[in-house]
Amino acid sequence: MTLTVPGFDHIRLPGAGGVELAAAVGGSGSPVVLLHGFPQTHLMWRHVAERLADGHTVICPDLRGYGASDKPTATDTDVYAKRTMAADVVTLAAALGHERFALVGHDRGALVAFRAGLDHPESITHLGILDIVPTLDMWNVLHGASAAVGYHLFLMAQPPGLPEAMIANSADVFFGSFLDTWAKDPTAMPEDVRAEYLRASAAAVTSIVADFRASAGIDVTHDRADLDAGSQLAMPVTVVQQDWGAQLGYDAAAVWKAWAPDLDHRLTRAGHFMAEEAPGEIAEAIQDLLAR
Repeated sequence: MTLTVPGFDHIRLPGAGGVELAAAVGGSGSPVVLLHGFPQTHLMWRHVAERLADGHTVICPDLRGYGASDKPTATDTDVYAKRTMAADVVTLAAALGHERFALVGHDRGALVAFRAGLDHPESITHLGILDIVPTLDMWNVLHGASAAVGYHLFLMAQPPGLPEAMIANSADVFFGSFLDTWAKDPTAMPEDVRAEYLRASAAAVTSIVADFRASAGIDVTHDRADLDAGSQLAMPVTVVQQDWGAQLGYDAAAVWKAWAPDLDHRLTRAGHFMAEEAPGEIAEAIQDLLAR
């Protein structure tokens, strides 16, 4: 049985191009969509979602290729492009009657949210980003020995075959290593939740790799085209992240300011899994965002 947000309905909704997404939906009020990261599912939002549901309709989907959502074969580069995954989110929200909504993403979900903000400004009222920089900037700041922190990005960027085989043959060790090393507070992820992430990830190796592979190809192409065109995020944006700038030698706030003129940039002392490690802090940041 799939673990989900307590008290929420777990349903299936249409995405783009015939793909169906699983989602937890609860609360009432103005809509907020929450997108999970790697190697997780919508379950990572359980604490934040419950806090927001008192005044908002909260929608927590599994991204295509993850969790209980469809996992289409990557027959071309567009299948797991963040542009396609952003279209999933807009389609899903519309199916629930929401033509405009706030969008918050963590990790991989934040890359999808970023692309949705650029591609669908008429739909996204507010944008929240947790612990990333945009794809193009991500590759630009990873250099030298410090890039070892992102070794998985380079592994999954390789042509089909080798990454899938290596990861599938050691799935629990591979995915578990991120759950263990990226958290500052391991107790924030109970054993049943950790087991759910490992189970879901092991069942989605091919599609997870395809998602990452897209970020070494088509996603970079899309980001570069927007950068060259001077495109920016038109809505209020809040970014909460660890102090990656200090660790990797760049100005994270300046990177984001180039894309988001209306920016609230915050640093957290929580680990990467901040929605689980510091749910009160993240829920407050989202509420502050929605008030802008």
